[in-house]
Amino acid sequence: MIAILALQGAFAEHQQMLHILGEDSVLIRNLDDWSSYLNENKKPALIIPGGESTAMMRIIRDENLLEPIRKAIVDGMPVFGTCAGLIMLDSEHLDTMNIKVKRNAYGRQLGSFSTTGEMKGVGSVPMTFIRAPYITEVGEGAEVLAIVDGNIVAAKQGKQLVTSFHPELNEDTRIHEFFLKTL
Repeated sequence: MIAILALQGAFAEHQQMLHILGEDSVLIRNLDDWSSYLNENKKPALIIPGGESTAMMRIIRDENLLEPIRKAIVDGMPVFGTCAGLIMLDSEHLDTMNIKVKRNAYGRQLGSFSTTGEMKGVGSVPMTFIRAPYITEVGEGAEVLAIVDGNIVAAKQGKQLVTSFHPELNEDTRIHEFFLKTL
């Protein structure tokens, strides 16, 4: 069973994608949800969806989720962060991935766009960018998986996977399948 951080953002779309793949999921809204999930699952994994990273960080602090989630990731729990989820894993937030990120790198909502690009280990995939960040620096242990227009838009480090774009907003399940292979 995969946990999905459901504080705000596109958590329902990730849940639907997992359902299509036959994978059970649970929504995490507070520390009790997180604690119950960890107690009931021998192989926990987490998806941190897109949304607004500043609001999400405030809520995980308010709900006392910051350190428990960070510890689980540092201890090796697989995690998949999309858009704001990518930002949450960077060196300035949860600090579990050796990456630096530029927030809202493509500008305001009007700068949102869709394209198709190559992702290492997956192939050519649709990519939907909505007020998206991109990775400006990849440090030791992190690997670039996709570049669009010269910008790093997907990476992995150990069991952590991040995308600047929203794979949950189209019908292509391959990126979620790629993540599930890390479990």
